[in-house]
Amino acid sequence: MKILPISAKILSQLTKYSLETKFKKQITLLLSNPRHPGLHLELLEPKQHGIYSFRIDRKFRALCIFRPDTGDLEILAITVHYH
Repeated sequence: MKILPISAKILSQLTKYSLETKFKKQITLLLSNPRHPGLHLELLEPKQHGIYSFRIDRKFRALCIFRPDTGDLEILAITVHYH
């Protein structure tokens, strides 16, 4: 599995909120072990869309999709996550 190129908008969000290092760490975890408990990876509703969410830190999450044709990971957005 590989990560597809990340959009300029997402890169600017990561920079704006100083998340670059945390994001890289979580991506490394995701590539090595998608079931790692620190990711809190979850399939979002409606499940048929295949959109997943994983934790960047306690406040921010990344939305992603695993491309069925290649198995590659595409980061769709960075969102604020409140419990």
